[in-house]
Amino acid sequence: MTDASSRAGALLAGLTSADPIGTWSAPGRVNLIGEHTDYNDGFVLPFAIDPRTVVVAAPRADGRLRVASTFAETPVETDLAGLANLFPGAGVPEWAAYPLGVAWAAVAASGVDPSRLNGLDLAISSDVPVGAGLSSSAAIEGAAAAALDEIWGLGLDRVALARVGRTAENDAVGAPTGIMDQMATMLGRRDAAIFLDCRSLRTEVVDLGFDAAGLELVVIDTGVKHAHSTGGYRDRRDACERGAAALGVPALRDVSVDDLPRVADLLDEVTFRRVRHIVTENQRVLDTVRTLRAEGPTAIGDLLLASHASMRDDFEISVPELDAAVEAAMRAGAIGARMTGGGFGGAAIALTPRDRVQDVTDAARAAFSDAGFRAPTVFSVTPSDGAHRDD
Repeated sequence: MTDASSRAGALLAGLTSADPIGTWSAPGRVNLIGEHTDYNDGFVLPFAIDPRTVVVAAPRADGRLRVASTFAETPVETDLAGLANLFPGAGVPEWAAYPLGVAWAAVAASGVDPSRLNGLDLAISSDVPVGAGLSSSAAIEGAAAAALDEIWGLGLDRVALARVGRTAENDAVGAPTGIMDQMATMLGRRDAAIFLDCRSLRTEVVDLGFDAAGLELVVIDTGVKHAHSTGGYRDRRDACERGAAALGVPALRDVSVDDLPRVADLLDEVTFRRVRHIVTENQRVLDTVRTLRAEGPTAIGDLLLASHASMRDDFEISVPELDAAVEAAMRAGAIGARMTGGGFGGAAIALTPRDRVQDVTDAARAAFSDAGFRAPTVFSVTPSDGAHRDD
């Protein structure tokens, strides 16, 4: 039993004397490359990681859904008969809007009558760091979606459950994210990444081969918190939409690297740089997939570094702590490094030879200390399986 499972089980026991129905969990994710491309109908290459969020469920007899979390003092509950009217604009606390939003979106997607569903208590705990760019939100959504789909017999497949999670995040929480995180959380595979076309939702499993190559993926969590529902993320998405509209294309997915010289004359300088990041990042995803298949993971370092430079300079979503983490990791022997996640804080990742992991860890901590930053949290993650029932 994991720490998160133990905590969720204890929380549930404090809520109800009913026996648990079961335990479900879903992973966070690392995006190896492809940042902010998802809501532009582009390409991404995430993988599920070993830290997970756990949901333990127990039955209720009163037709209500109650959610509790080890991150919040007070449970939140709602009447299932009124679930269809819960969002948007329900005034639900943000943490509870994730699981309740999943329930709302899942019922709508399945077409079932919510008044006929059995009431539930859901207790939630997580080992996925919050605000680190590792998609703790999609882990909550994935665990809740897997649990509710099975318990209520909704009959939704994994892609449909990913869509449910995105709907919850977009319309219940109010975060304008794409579908990458939810797809990685639902479809993750051990020792592999998910190559996702965010327009068609077509996926391919791409073997990573980190272990065979003697590599570890080191996460350097800066401790700088971000919130996707706040302005910076929305501003970047709005800029992408303006750029696509000005160029007369459905999405920036439809602009190629070869188009960029022409595009520069049609957009203001800031919008052009936002567009250039998306266009070149899409190409970097394709190049990374090709390189992994042809040459293996030791050959993708320059692509990771180019991705970080683009996010720092063109999309302007890095922060000094993320830049320091990337620079320190490279000085200490990493093959490649970049920030991961939505930006404005969170974590950097460093693809590192196993015998240099401690060097990278020490270098990051020293760089943060020298700069007067709060000490980072440094740990390795392993590509892992997606959402599932644990017991």
